[in-house]
Amino acid sequence: MIKIDVEKELIGSIGKMNLDVNLQINEGDFVALTGLSGSGKTTLLRILAGLEESNSYINVAGKVWQDDKHFLPVQKRQIGFVFQDYALFSNMSVIENLLFVNKDKKLALELLEITELSKLKDRNVTTLSGGQKQRVSLCRALMNKPKLLLMDEPLSALDPTIRTKLQDEILTLHKKFKTTTIMVSHDPSEIYRLSNKVIVMQNGVVKKEGKAKDVLLKTSGSAKFSFEGELLDIVKVDVIYIAIISIGQQLVEVVLSEDETLNLKIGSKVRVSTKAFSPNISY
Repeated sequence: MIKIDVEKELIGSIGKMNLDVNLQINEGDFVALTGLSGSGKTTLLRILAGLEESNSYINVAGKVWQDDKHFLPVQKRQIGFVFQDYALFSNMSVIENLLFVNKDKKLALELLEITELSKLKDRNVTTLSGGQKQRVSLCRALMNKPKLLLMDEPLSALDPTIRTKLQDEILTLHKKFKTTTIMVSHDPSEIYRLSNKVIVMQNGVVKKEGKAKDVLLKTSGSAKFSFEGELLDIVKVDVIYIAIISIGQQLVEVVLSEDETLNLKIGSKVRVSTKAFSPNISY
């Protein structure tokens, strides 16, 4: 069991706010931490890692990492941290980056095999692609078999194909090493695939927590599909109005009546839902 009771004043998206988070996480959980930018997600990870001071109580598997009398330094906390920008040693090869953390060559080779990096083990990391660098970063974070693996949007800069492949590898490693994992992500599909628990933060506090389907599914009543997007424009065509809405990486058009346009404002967040009793899926 991991017990977290964190308090810290910080500057967020609304100015000064209090980070006030009280959580209990079971060992072996894969927790997705999500919410708007500036809600305190990354700060929470840094506090757990011991990279930021705070008024907090952190207990991992019965060992106090932090309370009002103790502060375990980052090098003594059994953590792995995967950053968005890889944070690799550019003057070293792939395997040297791993062995710098722990001289266990057998473990290093095992991790490289799982992530399909064995043939690149002697390559300098500067010659690798973004996806390969993130694999190395993930392997390095697991070299000490951490009690807690922290990942701060590790896949956000990668293209969808590589991202999906790395999600599979992250899940494989998580299950194999039975590591408790907390990952910051804004991608609903990623959260659904990887996590068994989702924590939504807003303005420094936990707004919701539960399973991905319960937390992220936003349909209600007879609406079968529901998507959130940004209203980009409303165009009048003959006697009808067409709303142009950005949803994810796509633009969609929705036909509106004149009355429906009256309360809509360009640039605002809107929700598009449909009563699709016989949906078609194409690809």
